[in-house]
Amino acid sequence: MDKIRVLSDGVANQIAAGEVVGRPASVVKELMENAVDAGSSSITVNFKEGGRSLIQVVDNGCGMSENDARLAFERHATSKIQTTEDLYRLSTFGFRGEALPSIASVSEVELRTRPCDRELGTRVVIQGGHFVEQGPVQTPQGTQIWVKNLFYNVPARRKFLKEPHVEARHLTAEFQRVALCNPHIAFSLYNNDNPVYSLPKANLRQRIAGVHGKPLANHLLEVSVDTSIVRIEGFVGHPSVARKTNKEQYFFVNGRYFRSPYFHKAVLKAYEKVIAPETQPPYFLYLTLDSDRIDVNVHPSKTEIKFDDEQAMWQILNAAVRESLGKLGVVPLMDFEMDPSLDIPVYKENTPYKIPETGANPAFNPFVEEQKTMSERRSFTAPRGNTPKVQPGWQALYEVDSSVGSDSLETGLGVELGAKTEGAGSSEAFDASLIEFIDEGASEPQQGMLEIEAERAMGGLLRLSDRWYATSWEGNLVIVDVDRAYERVLYERYVRMLGNNAAVSQQLLFPERIELAADDLEIVRTMSDELQSLGFEWRVAGEEAIEVTGMAPELSVRLLGETLRELIERFREDTAAPRTERLQRLAALLARQGAASHQTMNETAVETLLEELFGCENRNYTPQGQPIVVWISSAELAQRFKS
Repeated sequence: MDKIRVLSDGVANQIAAGEVVGRPASVVKELMENAVDAGSSSITVNFKEGGRSLIQVVDNGCGMSENDARLAFERHATSKIQTTEDLYRLSTFGFRGEALPSIASVSEVELRTRPCDRELGTRVVIQGGHFVEQGPVQTPQGTQIWVKNLFYNVPARRKFLKEPHVEARHLTAEFQRVALCNPHIAFSLYNNDNPVYSLPKANLRQRIAGVHGKPLANHLLEVSVDTSIVRIEGFVGHPSVARKTNKEQYFFVNGRYFRSPYFHKAVLKAYEKVIAPETQPPYFLYLTLDSDRIDVNVHPSKTEIKFDDEQAMWQILNAAVRESLGKLGVVPLMDFEMDPSLDIPVYKENTPYKIPETGANPAFNPFVEEQKTMSERRSFTAPRGNTPKVQPGWQALYEVDSSVGSDSLETGLGVELGAKTEGAGSSEAFDASLIEFIDEGASEPQQGMLEIEAERAMGGLLRLSDRWYATSWEGNLVIVDVDRAYERVLYERYVRMLGNNAAVSQQLLFPERIELAADDLEIVRTMSDELQSLGFEWRVAGEEAIEVTGMAPELSVRLLGETLRELIERFREDTAAPRTERLQRLAALLARQGAASHQTMNETAVETLLEELFGCENRNYTPQGQPIVVWISSAELAQRFKS
């Protein structure tokens, strides 16, 4: 019995749809590219429920005749190519003839189209790949297509669609790519009939500003190089706008968006030692070369492209970016004409000169005890101004005098204290450990020696530097990184605020205006509750900006824009994550920014901070897993002092 059968067109189209139509964003990409190929000067996209219930694309292109409108839904029917050789001379986005039949096989499609030489247009309706009807209709020149109830007839595929705001994010990203490819075309995007983008015809920099906001566009460096292999044009970001996560990274070849980790490394290599580690710059790079030197027929998504000579392309791309970074002001230059205060002495013959004084004391003798300074003796004072008595069981922590440098203290715990003891009418110099006195002959610390004579578990403070302090806690020596401790305290504070909706907000004297891209502004609206729980108060100020009127008191106004954009990006990346995890990541980001904003603390503030730290659920690590404290037990100290 024969077992091999030819699949029906409906089944074949649904199989093809699995490659071409992965999600609503794929539908938008294919339909927008068809509209561009049709010579449109204006393209409008509208979607509802993340594209699940409706995707509508309207263009004013060349339109289609009655026969073409019907034939367009047949598999492998295309106007783009005719022969195999045409695959190597592609000048259009589409060429496979799979997009429309694949889309129609998993949705309900209505097409209305009219060419410029016809008074009436054509309407075609297809449901689940089955032709329903075709007839004349009154419609403007161009093409309008409605894709409704995507995957309605493939429940397994529909079940795997993400939440509407997640699908909307992917859909918007595809819209941005096509819009960036074609700045000569006007584009509009609507989400549930609400405007998201309205992009007029513009030059490339203006289009980037329209898509990703003016602040980014103002920090772009132009790239332009023309070789016998490839011409590269576009923009790369100034190092100051490099971020840990950067979604503004685009490669285009012959007007087509593509991905290339290999070329991405060429760009990052050009920024080596120019930007901070683990950060990435934005870039918008447009490659133009002979179409027979590339192969776009690699994958139905057409985002993977093979190049004839990738190594040469890599070198040219890297050199082009490096040239832009070198000549367009990445390294600040002195302007001798604009800075009248700059004084450069010029040598003149027979001009008397004076050797600068070094400030040395010629009478200084390091062996004379009386001439030693406080900093050289590393003198310490007791926490409350009293000189402590050293006796078994007594624990004394000292504060470094404000005039003492901290360089030697930061290298280890082996510090000699030049303090003196009182008792028995004698005054003897001694070397003491930072935490407690241990009898020289004792092999193991005795129980009485580990007792803390204090009213609370935390002892006094020893300032090692502005960042590191030493203290005691429950019989242990503790070295604390104050900056990281502050970050941990802020994190747990923000988590509680997000969980209880108990925000604390500091009102700004003057509202802070922050320019945002349209999709970022949409994210701000989506995460409105989270922002309010974190202390942000804001209002929309036009189509591409908000005005912040209140914020968390720990933040700096100077870093407000950067902080808000990072929160938006974090929210965008974590939209599919569970709510609790998403809120924790937002709290961690805000805590990191708050810690970066805080000023040097005095010892009273540090003491209060440490008391709050020791009350945290996790006192040992920051939200990013960096250590906050170093614990040294009394037993470990006793072991180190064994002879």
